[in-house]
Amino acid sequence: MSDPRITSSIFTRGAVDLSALRTPAPTPASAPVQSGPPAGAPGGAPASAVTVIDVTEATFQAEVLERSLSTPVVIDFWAEWCQPCKQLSPVLERLAVEGGGAWVLAKVDVDANPRLAQMFRVQGIPMVYAVVGGQPVDAFSGVVPEAQLRQWIQAILKAGGVTVAEPVDSRLDEADDALMSGDLDAAERAYRKILAETPSDTAAEAGLAQVGLARRVAGADPQAALAAAAGKPDDVDAQLLAADIEVLSGMAEQAYQRLVGLVRRIAGDDREKVRQHLVGLFTIAGPDDPAVASARRALASALF
Repeated sequence: MSDPRITSSIFTRGAVDLSALRTPAPTPASAPVQSGPPAGAPGGAPASAVTVIDVTEATFQAEVLERSLSTPVVIDFWAEWCQPCKQLSPVLERLAVEGGGAWVLAKVDVDANPRLAQMFRVQGIPMVYAVVGGQPVDAFSGVVPEAQLRQWIQAILKAGGVTVAEPVDSRLDEADDALMSGDLDAAERAYRKILAETPSDTAAEAGLAQVGLARRVAGADPQAALAAAAGKPDDVDAQLLAADIEVLSGMAEQAYQRLVGLVRRIAGDDREKVRQHLVGLFTIAGPDDPAVASARRALASALF
């Protein structure tokens, strides 16, 4: 799935022509709504309370186009006979309710609304579109894992200018608990499982790097290791252990400087070994850490 962008999406401008839907037929008196009233309905809960709605061509302008001007709308094209839809739709509905109105799930039955499906060029279902500011910004087809679906929705919300708290990932809680309790094998399994389900998950990558760090310093005497490194400035193993201990002691910036300096002094396979070790330490802190950004620049200078 692509990253959603309002001004530069996966759609060529005009590819999805919604102009015919901007003057819909009169809205039926009892438009089906599964959670909350139609957008702008007098009395009752505000529009933000709506989470899941059934949409027809007659209600599309109000419930999707107009609503998307203030709240991102995700359209789920489905049909009763579609077995994959029965896997994806319940997950989308649960996430919409969980979102508490931050975004709205609009369900479109393609059998009952063939014109909508045609306008969105739906060739197979399930097909999911995101609409922000009255325009489609991203889409995907088929069933995707929940973790990937959550990431896609988060990206849609950001594209819509919605400030949302990052969802708590129970998988990470379990992995972190195992790490904190010293069960490194269980922690490693848990972090690797997360990365298998959600590649490039920065929190899981950091956790796995911490497992490696904990294993490397296990049984080491911190004071003795630092003293040994001070006496052997070009001993690669001694310097790597000292850097690990410094990171574990909250002196990550000092550890980075130690290893960048070592990269400047050595060459060959040892140099590459130190570089890889340092990059692993960067992973623990994460890419947004200012000390990591500074150390990366210093490392690039040392290498080139």
